[in-house]
Amino acid sequence: MCLAIPARVTAIDGMMATVEVAGVSRKASIHMLDDVREGEYLLIHAGFALSKVNEEEARETLRILEQMGGLDEGSLG
Repeated sequence: MCLAIPARVTAIDGMMATVEVAGVSRKASIHMLDDVREGEYLLIHAGFALSKVNEEEARETLRILEQMGGLDEGSLG
């Protein structure tokens, strides 16, 4: 099963963002979004940012995923 997970933007280079989840950084395309800024949370699936999410929602989702044992290095695909 695949699902999108929230990740925090740590850097932006053109239409690619470096995002971080559980201490793991990956690159993600931000082509589908407007005005992405460092520090924001994005919903990431298969290397693409699908939408922005607020920090409270992102942290709660990550907390639940961690409790379920679903956060590891493979989480960002």
